[in-house]
Amino acid sequence: MVSATSPEQKVVYPDDKEAVPRRAKWWYSTFHTVTAMVGAGVLSLPYAMAHLGWGPGTFFMIISWCITMYTMWLMVHLHEAVPGTRFDRYHELGQYAFGPKLGLWVVLPQQLIVQVGCDIVYMVTGGKCLKKFLDIVCPTCTPIRQTYWICIFGSVHFFLSQLPNINSVSVVSLAAAIMSLSYSTISWAACLDHGALPNVSYAYKKTSSADTMFRVFNALGQISFAYAGQAVALEIQATIPSTPEKPSKIPMWRGAVLAYFITAICYFPTAMVGYWAFGQDVDDNVLITLRRPGWLIAAANLMVVVHVIGSYQVYAMPVFDMIETSIVKQYKIPRGLPLRLLVRSTYVGLTLFVAVTFPFFGDLLGFFGGFGFAPTSYFLPCVLWLVVMKPSRFSLSWVVNWGCIVLGVFIMFASTIGGLRNIITDASTYSFYS
Repeated sequence: MVSATSPEQKVVYPDDKEAVPRRAKWWYSTFHTVTAMVGAGVLSLPYAMAHLGWGPGTFFMIISWCITMYTMWLMVHLHEAVPGTRFDRYHELGQYAFGPKLGLWVVLPQQLIVQVGCDIVYMVTGGKCLKKFLDIVCPTCTPIRQTYWICIFGSVHFFLSQLPNINSVSVVSLAAAIMSLSYSTISWAACLDHGALPNVSYAYKKTSSADTMFRVFNALGQISFAYAGQAVALEIQATIPSTPEKPSKIPMWRGAVLAYFITAICYFPTAMVGYWAFGQDVDDNVLITLRRPGWLIAAANLMVVVHVIGSYQVYAMPVFDMIETSIVKQYKIPRGLPLRLLVRSTYVGLTLFVAVTFPFFGDLLGFFGGFGFAPTSYFLPCVLWLVVMKPSRFSLSWVVNWGCIVLGVFIMFASTIGGLRNIITDASTYSFYS
């Protein structure tokens, strides 16, 4: 933890001579947050709507946007809640609130689930979209297994992961943010151009009562997965300079507000128009459902690939930092290319292996959305606020935070159960590594 002094202040790691300069501008927080948040999850929103229906689906979309914007505000203000101290990592804030050991166990597993879970889903998404792109542009070409496409996508990250820190992927992150806005717009515009299916149905899918309930729970997780910026908010804010006259929360919040505006114009049209066009027949990736115009859908799939390349790195870099810092501190191994090659290549390889083994896009979104995203985005910031800031009992802040906690805990349990059940069900009929 480091005091706020000058714009050229650096983050110095314990027992580590390498430092990351705090030189980021306010708009860095915008495209890093957009890249972290508007990802693969947006393509599953029409599918989530198909299981929830117009009323509940729209309500949950709106309430999720409002709650997570509020918890983002909490995270931004908690970054320098203690005068002279900056909590540059989520787990540092947790350790301050709950103690060195308990805080680490409360926060770190949840944050890692979000970051690693996102990277696994992005491996699956990148591979599927590459396959879809080739299927569209070259329908006569010999089909290549989806497993190989995921491996091709994953191989890119063995190289990109060697970049030193999150600042060094700013250009990739900016390109990813632009791509996310572009393919989201293409998704809903293509659905609008397609029009509603002749016999489109907005009724709930006809399955057993138990299956319907689990699919609804999974849909809650899919929407939760779409809001993930809080997991890396402190790491993003740590790159912004701070002074007593202009604390980092001012530019960070300005960037976050713009990011949430961009998120809204990506999410809501995609969810509503996609569901309107295909109803209960929409796939868990709306781009898979769309067939025409071919060139535009092919371009959108390629944009998704570019975006998830950047998103993977935004989520992976804090994990790399944490692992490498721990190794440097414990084993006195200097930072540098040999350490990066070992740690980062191993991480990329492991996420690639899991993605190839369980390429269930919609089910993974629901499972990780509940297990990791609901805590870090919906209620853990509220718990931290209550512990650190100590608002008076039954005040507006106290009531709002407890309301978010209750809703977030329900989403966590419901969507985790739904997603896990669906993964088990789909795995029973899936031919692995096909």
